Amino acid sequence: MIKIIKHAAITAVAASAILSAQANASAEYTLRFSHFFPEVSDPSQNLFIKWAEAVETESNGRIDVQMYPSSTLAKPPAQYDAVKNSIADVSVSVQGYTANRFPLTQIVELPGVSQNAAQGSCIAQSLYDEGLISREYTQTKPLFLFTHGPGGLHTTNKEIKVPQDLEGLRIRRPTAVVAKLLEGLGAQPVGMPAPDAYQSAQRGVIDGVALPWEGEYTFRLNELTPNHTEVGGLYTLAFVMTINKSFYNRLPADLKKVIDHNSGMEWSEKAATVFDDLDAKGRAQAVEMGHKITVIEDGAENPLWKPVLYQATEEYLDELQKKGLPSYKVYARAVELSKTACI
Repeated sequence: MIKIIKHAAITAVAASAILSAQANASAEYTLRFSHFFPEVSDPSQNLFIKWAEAVETESNGRIDVQMYPSSTLAKPPAQYDAVKNSIADVSVSVQGYTANRFPLTQIVELPGVSQNAAQGSCIAQSLYDEGLISREYTQTKPLFLFTHGPGGLHTTNKEIKVPQDLEGLRIRRPTAVVAKLLEGLGAQPVGMPAPDAYQSAQRGVIDGVALPWEGEYTFRLNELTPNHTEVGGLYTLAFVMTINKSFYNRLPADLKKVIDHNSGMEWSEKAATVFDDLDAKGRAQAVEMGHKITVIEDGAENPLWKPVLYQATEEYLDELQKKGLPSYKVYARAVELSKTACI
């Protein structure tokens, strides 16, 4: 039976004690699942808990899943290391929250690569399955990769219609890749995980956020940012759901098959459905609230936006190539997938 652990702060030692006391008596293995989304959010309810239910059901209760939402077990940037270091057994991480660790994966974030979560997730999972980015994940065992939908610009006071409108604005950015885009557009990127953006916007620390509509809805940013700009294909964000290697290796063959069955492209597609549906909810909420929504014609291909965005793309790819990474090969394959298998 899935348990939700809600303690605001908890040490690994305390976690182990709680888990020992609360573990399902019939379970042979207790799996600690950590993520940073609110417990009541759609990703938590309609994706992570659904995965946990599938694992518990298919294992006939031999695997007991305990959920740690809302950064209970690890802060957003530490989710991946929590699994690597056995603080958690499974986690959901944003690769870009730890700069320079998953540089080839973050190519999926670049302008024009993806138009929605379904396409981005297909591209990310395909790049992993084809071995083009798999070397970035040797410390854990990825279950599936996915992305959110198209990132947009959402501001507290100023409408953004042309790049010049961003000049000097402090905009929350999720990753260093998105920071490059914002800097090129004249903004001042401020790095922070999505859960921290509400308080920062409320206090006036930032003038807006770079988020998909899903993030506006999930983290309640629509309450504070009544101005929205959609630049189709501006960026997307990669996520990975991954499991501790030692935990997986301890499982008998039949339970490994349960984990394997709940991995790969099928679950990547399920994640994409959740995030694309949330984008629709977030936008509808903004419309209902009477917000101003500016849609940039042709998105990232718009002549006012394209030069800056694609310059940032070239700089990023060139930087990786100089480090000996096959960035142009991965980028070319990502673009190819966006036009073929991942339309």
